[in-house]
Amino acid sequence: MMKRNMKISNGQSTCRQSRAFAHLRNVAVVAAMAFGLSGCNDFLEILPMNDVVLENYWTEKADVESAVGSCYEALCDNDVITRMGIWGESRSDNVVVGGGVPNYLNEILKENVQPSNEMCNWSKFYQIINRCNVVCHYAPKVQAIDPNYSEAEMKANIAEARTIRALAYFYLIRTFRDVPYTTEPSIDDNQNYIIPATSFEKVLDTLIVDLEQVKDDAVRRYSLDRVESGRITFPTDNSSRVTRWAVYALLADLYLWKGDWTNAVKYCDLVLDYKREQLKELQQQGQVTKIELFNNVPLIVEKPSGSSDCGTAYTDLFGNGNSFESLFELYFNGKDGSKNNYVSSFYGNGETTLGYYSIAKFIVDEMKGGKNEVFTNKDCRFYEAYKLSGTSTYAVGKYARSNISFNTDNLSSMTISGSSRPKSTPNANWIIYRLSDVAMIKAEALIEDTINGDLEQAFLLINAVNRRGINVPPSKLSKDTLAMATYTTSKLQMEDLLLAERQREFLFEGKRWYDLVRFARRDGNTSRLSGYVLQKYKQEQNVIKVKMADPNYIYFPYAKNELKVNPLLHQNPAFNKGEDSDLTK
Repeated sequence: MMKRNMKISNGQSTCRQSRAFAHLRNVAVVAAMAFGLSGCNDFLEILPMNDVVLENYWTEKADVESAVGSCYEALCDNDVITRMGIWGESRSDNVVVGGGVPNYLNEILKENVQPSNEMCNWSKFYQIINRCNVVCHYAPKVQAIDPNYSEAEMKANIAEARTIRALAYFYLIRTFRDVPYTTEPSIDDNQNYIIPATSFEKVLDTLIVDLEQVKDDAVRRYSLDRVESGRITFPTDNSSRVTRWAVYALLADLYLWKGDWTNAVKYCDLVLDYKREQLKELQQQGQVTKIELFNNVPLIVEKPSGSSDCGTAYTDLFGNGNSFESLFELYFNGKDGSKNNYVSSFYGNGETTLGYYSIAKFIVDEMKGGKNEVFTNKDCRFYEAYKLSGTSTYAVGKYARSNISFNTDNLSSMTISGSSRPKSTPNANWIIYRLSDVAMIKAEALIEDTINGDLEQAFLLINAVNRRGINVPPSKLSKDTLAMATYTTSKLQMEDLLLAERQREFLFEGKRWYDLVRFARRDGNTSRLSGYVLQKYKQEQNVIKVKMADPNYIYFPYAKNELKVNPLLHQNPAFNKGEDSDLTK
């Protein structure tokens, strides 16, 4: 796991984040090898990371910036993106088996998760963590000797590294619960990195403290937005690198999982206030037709004024990427080896291609039958999220298209008239946080806060996201499909509404399973979680229900190989049976 001689292999992909540091590519070869940048050998197999090597490398600002770039590069590795997707999506009620499914995924989709499954391997996330640890360790030393490296720049770099590190740990604890935690870099042959797991709660609290210390050191924005001839340009760096608003979004999410509703709302408000100010700045530069205030939440509209077709929100968010709403995303452009192979493999890379995932049948059947329990037949998000593969198989369309244009007034059964274009290369961005996520985090905190909460305000936030999705602009208030009086009479109804809206809004974005786990932790049981998930299974429902009754089972097991190399790890009790059990006993 974190042994000193662990291989740091070259990443399969290179994303825009790491290329943002392209001007630093002439840094010493030692630096490139030490961080496993593309085209280099495994440095840890060539030469010990001793003091002589280190003093020749960590001498100037460019060395730190190159190392920060390597943290982003590790975050964009295809093994990492694949786990973000599988860990957050595959066990949820959103997806079932698609086409050509590899055995490891087939077993997960059948709820037969075993420690020998390759998706239990977390090593790539610890590589991200170690790179961030190294940056945090050496940046202050470089700042002390390089007069061209200011304290503000150093603090901003550390804020980036700590945020990426916190994000990696956040994925790990949501997936495995208790995990080994360290902020010490692996740079010395004498260091011991065989450590026990730290509890979910302790890691969560530590991440919050860590980010609270650096939150205001992060860059507000790297470049200014521009409006020219009616077109808005959003510089890539503002969403593909860590900004202050990305840190605030992550903090809001961490506080939500902790159950600190006041601080969750606080950080959501900071982001929402900033985005409202950003919209005003854009409007001062010229006419802005794509963004409107929905219940005071600035969102990209589905159908701009003067247009007859919907699809603008999808095209900006998922087709083009780096939109007004984006707070932090991993951005790929299909060039220089930059590819998001997760999307092309799991969602399919053609307009009718079936990837490893297919949409859970009950979602489609409800639409066909007119029940509309998940989506109404006017909800743009459903048509943007699916694509028909054959005559009756529904593949995932979200992220897999460059653009889509359609008119929901011309509906024929499940089909819409319009056009779309698949991505010709696996260059889909991968969104970690966007503005509607922040609005929904705030809504959830307001629902759960029994002292200072506000169900009506929470409803307005949920309804804002819903109205954008069903193409009800702010000027048409009478066309709301959600009635406040239906939901605000009870906390449970509001929770169900929130979960339903999050499913609609973030379908296939790697968030659904984590949403269900968060509520199961809060409920103190898995009844609600299993109730949602069992909808997608036709067979062995009772077997799966029995498994899910154990609250330990909603997490992944530690990998079999991890138990071999780290005797201080003890297997999750739900998986402590058979040949894949705790090998330390």
